[in-house]
Amino acid sequence: MLIVEDSEDDALLLLREMRKGGIAPYHELVDSEDRLSYALRRGKWDIVITDHNMPGFSSFRVLELTKKYCKALPVIIVSGTIGEGVAVTAMKAGAQDYIMKDNLSRLIPAIDREVREGFMRQAKRVAENALEHMAYHDSLTDLVNRREFERRLVQALEDTHKTGRHHVLLYLDLDQFKIINDTCGHVAGDYLLKQVAALLSLQIRSDDTLARLGGDEFGVLLRGCDAVHAHKVAEKLCEEVHEFRFVWQNKPFSVSLSIGMVVINENYNSAGELLSHADLACYAAKDRGRNNVQLYETDDSDMQQRQRDMNWTSRIQQALQNNSFCLWQQEMVALQPEANDGYRTEFLVRLNEGDDIVPPGAFIPAAERFNLMTRVDRKVIELAFDYLDRTGLGRESTGTFFINLSGSSFNEPELFLYISQLAERYKLIPERICFEITETSAIANLNATQRFINSAKRRGFKFALDDFGAGMSSFSYLKALPVDYLKIDGGFVRNLLDDPIDLSIVDACNRIGHSAGLKTVAEFVENDEVRARLVELGLDFAQGYGISMPRPLE
Repeated sequence: MLIVEDSEDDALLLLREMRKGGIAPYHELVDSEDRLSYALRRGKWDIVITDHNMPGFSSFRVLELTKKYCKALPVIIVSGTIGEGVAVTAMKAGAQDYIMKDNLSRLIPAIDREVREGFMRQAKRVAENALEHMAYHDSLTDLVNRREFERRLVQALEDTHKTGRHHVLLYLDLDQFKIINDTCGHVAGDYLLKQVAALLSLQIRSDDTLARLGGDEFGVLLRGCDAVHAHKVAEKLCEEVHEFRFVWQNKPFSVSLSIGMVVINENYNSAGELLSHADLACYAAKDRGRNNVQLYETDDSDMQQRQRDMNWTSRIQQALQNNSFCLWQQEMVALQPEANDGYRTEFLVRLNEGDDIVPPGAFIPAAERFNLMTRVDRKVIELAFDYLDRTGLGRESTGTFFINLSGSSFNEPELFLYISQLAERYKLIPERICFEITETSAIANLNATQRFINSAKRRGFKFALDDFGAGMSSFSYLKALPVDYLKIDGGFVRNLLDDPIDLSIVDACNRIGHSAGLKTVAEFVENDEVRARLVELGLDFAQGYGISMPRPLE
């Protein structure tokens, strides 16, 4: 407690009143503006108790300094001379309460209230800061994430066009990651990524940016850097990683980097173009033996060939023509008795290439890159509705079936008409169908998403906001999206037993969801311990490998 009082006798009177009420705080007494400023700068205080009139300054100056140094710190004015009008002005200026010195009966309740509410504000602030950090950082490595990295690339491009100053983009791929991940498991793969991220961080200047772009790929933005110096930096990164030995269960593994390099100059106009060229240069580095650096050059025949070899477009188009896409499913379970009102499962798309079942992570990025995602979405809807028709599940009175939609599909004007006509043809009950869209996709296409959801909900379809918490710094967008389910991002759920921040975020998301009248779903539930904790927190449903493994629909 920080007591601002020029009369030591009055300060002792306050402390005596507190002790009578069962409060014996650690306190410091200050009687001047300088001492107050010093105490606010160096101390961690829970509350300020201040007189109103003191030699040289007043409670209004106390409020100003408190806002400057400790914005959320509560201030209570205790005075024998403050009038009601001045007290009202002080309350408007930020004071939480005012108490007359000749009537201290409200002092203890006021302190209890403000300290308790102060702790609640602090907890809320910590959770909001954590959410904001998560919005711009990769949850595994704590590096800048792809979304934030692309934003900084755009800033670098704007600087180049404005000043002529060049920057350099490095695109890093971890060469042996897949072998280690497949041989030792995902836990080992995650541990390797964290170690490599820490190793790379030591080599990057504070003005530069290191990001995890996804999977085993990293990006580096070197500001104010020419190609010669950037090449030296890239070679140093290759050298450091090549000398590193990854050890898992007493087995050492060698790893290396392939790096593609692009000079950010006036010829570029988008972050996507930069990343695409850096990606091509990175693949060229792999083709030329790995553990090396390749600069993107438009007249490089190998890179031109590599670009032609990026055959995902034809593979996806062929799969659409040959009906090679198929559906798997992953069930959800109710965690609360009142939520157990029917069967729930999520349809998952796979690409069937004969002996190989390709997971969505392999082809979805390519489909999005080559603007094929809306056609894939239509195929998934067609397969799902056909299954619900043949089995009769889409006409039963219970059960909910979740179908994923990409953000790009919400910009397609004809999609809603297609869904409506298909549902009518199969005579499906719209209330049995819930469409999922990721939080980041919804925000990126907010207006189109709102229009689509509102139109579909008028027909009875339901909606779920997937990966909630992954890309937002606040909950403000939730009010703009009339969804029915909130699927909390599995990155928070997976570690909630060990990470109190993750636990607080899951709890906060659940409470916010319930206050908005939504049902909540925890993703990535991998064991019974996590499931039991989710039951205690009051979540409605759980989904993950610890609940049900994905399996073929038929």
